[in-house]
Amino acid sequence: MRRETGTPRPDWERTIAGQGLVFGTPARYASGKARPYWDESVHYVLPMDEVLSLEADVELLHSMCLEAVDHVVLTERYAEFGLPEWVGPHIAESWRRRDPHVYGRFDLRYDGRGPAKLLEYNADTPTSLLEAAVVQWHWKTTVHPDDDQWNSLHEQLVERWSAVAGQLPANELHFTWSGADPTGEDHLTTSYLQETAAEAGLDTVGLAIEEIGWDPLLTRFVDLEQAPMNTVVKLYPWEWVIDEEFGRHAVESLPQTLWLEPLWKMLLSNKALLGILWENYPGHPNLLPAFNDQPGLLTEYVRKPKLGREGSNVDIVAPGYETATGGVYGSEGYVYQAFDPLPEFDGYRPALGAWIVGDSAAGLGIRETAGLVTDDGAAFVPHRIPES
Repeated sequence: MRRETGTPRPDWERTIAGQGLVFGTPARYASGKARPYWDESVHYVLPMDEVLSLEADVELLHSMCLEAVDHVVLTERYAEFGLPEWVGPHIAESWRRRDPHVYGRFDLRYDGRGPAKLLEYNADTPTSLLEAAVVQWHWKTTVHPDDDQWNSLHEQLVERWSAVAGQLPANELHFTWSGADPTGEDHLTTSYLQETAAEAGLDTVGLAIEEIGWDPLLTRFVDLEQAPMNTVVKLYPWEWVIDEEFGRHAVESLPQTLWLEPLWKMLLSNKALLGILWENYPGHPNLLPAFNDQPGLLTEYVRKPKLGREGSNVDIVAPGYETATGGVYGSEGYVYQAFDPLPEFDGYRPALGAWIVGDSAAGLGIRETAGLVTDDGAAFVPHRIPES
């Protein structure tokens, strides 16, 4: 694995906007100056043998995570995840029904010299999907047409919708996003997911999650036309849903209205998963030592809030690396993960976002930052696999 520089395509801004990448929160250079969020002046090169190894690691990690869900449900360890007591039985029912799941993204530490290490699993509301599936693919075909890319995301998403269609209450899906998202990233991601479902032959409707209604007479969710909503694809975290006024309705009306990602993924998108995994698979080469609610034997660690997002409220405790980020998370508790800094390439640190669709590895997106924490100042950069 290596980092290379190159000349951006002429008029690249118009090109990526035409491919749908229209939200514009700038990233940051090491100097603190604004950096384009999509930055094709650099890219990463991964040889095929490393990609094949990463694919195997991702699918193994995913299977380990599913086993962790089964373990938590069997032992009823929901309090360790900072979840209210009333939600636990509904998570168990969702898991035992095998409510269908579609996709997720593993964030990995990887330097090409050893096995990938799991940092966290974005299993409920993963973003940077369009960049990984579409925008970097077009960059690759234009700039490096003879090379390959770890990227079957679009095809696998279409196939996944076809595969789960028979498990859904109806052929119509409502795709929702929050109108409170100032960047528009959630709307963009949901619209792309809606496109892949439509390509699979499903009927799709888009609306903001704030526009979903609850009919107390029918005791079910309805859309703006007062039509019953059978399946809702959301990009709104389950932990936020259950704190909303309609949250109990969303949970207790399952599976009359089915939500994707499913309720059981609350356990996978929660960083308490890291402590469970280390407990179940101590010493595993794809894991970093991690403990819930206390650092255990760790003397150098990263303290992460169990429900934290975008690098908020992260503390790094290690000589010479002490870091603390602000935010609003932490009341739910913390996980303590061994500190293993992201590798440095030309002064920047890449975090690999490895995608899973269904139960299969599907692609890679890379975000890099000058700091130790991958936060909302990270830039998305493409990758390629050189022709062998």
